[in-house]
Formats: sequence, C-alpha cells, structure tokens
Amino acid sequence: MNFEDLAERYRHELLVHCYRMLGSYDDAEEMVQETFLRAWKSRERFEGRSSLRAWLYRIATNACIDDVRRPQRVLPYQLEPASFPATALPPREDVPWLQPFPDVLLDRSEEPDAVVVRRETIELAFLIAIQHLPPRQRAVLIFRDVLGWSARETAEAVSLTVAAVNSALQRARPVLRDHLPPHRLEWSATSSTAVEQELLRKYMAAWDAADPDALAALMHEDIRITMPPYPFWFQGRRDAVRSLAANLDPTGNAYRGHWRFLPTTLNHQPTLATYVQTPGDTVYHPFGFDVFRIEGGLIAEMTAFQLTDFPAYGLPAHLPTKETG
Repeated sequence: MNFEDLAERYRHELLVHCYRMLGSYDDAEEMVQETFLRAWKSRERFEGRSSLRAWLYRIATNACIDDVRRPQRVLPYQLEPASFPATALPPREDVPWLQPFPDVLLDRSEEPDAVVVRRETIELAFLIAIQHLPPRQRAVLIFRDVLGWSARETAEAVSLTVAAVNSALQRARPVLRDHLPPHRLEWSATSSTAVEQELLRKYMAAWDAADPDALAALMHEDIRITMPPYPFWFQGRRDAVRSLAANLDPTGNAYRGHWRFLPTTLNHQPTLATYVQTPGDTVYHPFGFDVFRIEGGLIAEMTAFQLTDFPAYGLPAHLPTKETG
C-alpha cells in the first residue's frame, strides 16, 4: 500500500480532531488537506519511531496551532447580553461562528483504526468550552481526556515535555469545567434516547398546532436560544416563546410560511432539520438546523444554525407539500 492510501485511512478521525481544535467544519477540512500536504512533503523523513497515525496527528495538531489567523469560534451569547429586539438585527458575517459537524461523518466504525466519537466530546457546549483554552492547552486536553493518549504520547504530539503536558492539563481542566453547563454530568451518554425523540415529537406537534403554550411546556425556565449568524439571543422561557411564536401567526409581519421538520442529529445532539414553504410556493425549502440540548426531559438550549446545504447532511434538498407528498 502506498503512502497516500496509508494516510487516507486516517482522514476521517483527523477531520474530527481538527474540528475539535478549531470549532469549524470548514476550517477542519482545510487543515486536513494541509496535514496531508505537509506529510507528503516530509514523508521521506518519517522514521517509524511512532505510528503513522500518531505522526499524522502531530502534523495536524501543529497545523491547527500554527494557523494563528483563525480566531476563537463563538456563539451569540458570548458577544452581548440577552435581548428581545423590537426589530430583527442583520446577520453578522464578520463573526467566526461555531459550526456544527454532520453526524453522517461521525463514528465510521468500518474504517480501520477509526475512533468512535463519544457524544460528550463533540457536543456544541464542549466545543465552546474548549475554545476558551489556548491552542496548545486545548490540544493537550483533547489528547489526554478525549483520545486517551498517555502523557508521553501527548508530549511527542505537541512538542512539549511530559512535565509540561501534565501542567497544561492541570490548568486546562478547571477552565473547561467553568465553561460547561452546570448539569454537564447528567447528559445522556447515548447518541439518541427515547426521551429526546419523544420531546422532539411533541415539539413538532406543538409547532403544527401553532400552540405557543405547548412549546413553553417543553422548555426549561432558563432556556437559551441562539441563531447564528444573527447576533441577538434569548434567555428564559418567556422570551424564547415570544421569539418562536412570531413564526406561528400567518397574519404577523414576521411570518415566513409553513414549516416542516425532519428529526436528525448534529454533533450527536437531537436536531430538527427545518424546511419552510413560503406563501405561493409549491415545495418546502431548507432553512436550517435546530440543535437541542436537553436536560431532565426539557429543552435547556436550542442553537438554530441557518444552513441550507441539506444533501451534505444526508437530507433531501426539498420536501413536497403534504398534499402532493
């Protein structure tokens, strides 16, 4: 097997690794390409003292750390206080928003040596939390606490001493805990639970019935809703319901059309792919993904990503009307 084929078998897990480092699916793809380019150029210097996998991880990690142009990825609640704007604010294209990861690319266990991605290490809250770490600390925490590498293996991957790795990990863990939601350990360890699926079913039913009270009954009192690339966000059940209810009234100024949903998952979190049929149209077009964080059987957070390339996520490019489909 030639070098390209040997390296290619690790593309998927390197993509997940770079995504954790950068919080951006697009940037992660770019860094994997950079990794393979650097590996190809230096392939003659690979002496086999470590595995090819470890060598590629080292190159990928250094590529992510070296690329100082890439700013910390954020969500709206990190930029300004919660609000309920009287008029909608325009999207911010100048902000490096956190991006979701397609679940169709996760857990490809049929690949040789593939790493099964644990839910708690790919969820949006985890990714935002590790963004608060300096890049090298972030890498150390990922290698030690996510991938389970030894201190010595990690030291070789990030070009530090074992003592420096242990010190970096001790500094990184408290920062991570401080930026994770308070009920972090209560989250389910499975990719999808019956409770979550039932909640999504009730959410869709409440939306179809245009029933804001039914939506409110599914939410935590302190629910948070964000909608990147829009900078405003909502905190609390009252404002969350107000923000959604505007889409339920056909006579209102904020009404976009009729909605349909397809249950799916992004970042191993329960998700609804949203489609909208605008007045006068004959099909439902992709609008975005609502990614849910659920605690105690209620919605604690919803991140609504305005993305429309649904086929890349294994979903239809459009849906027919209920009358025709």
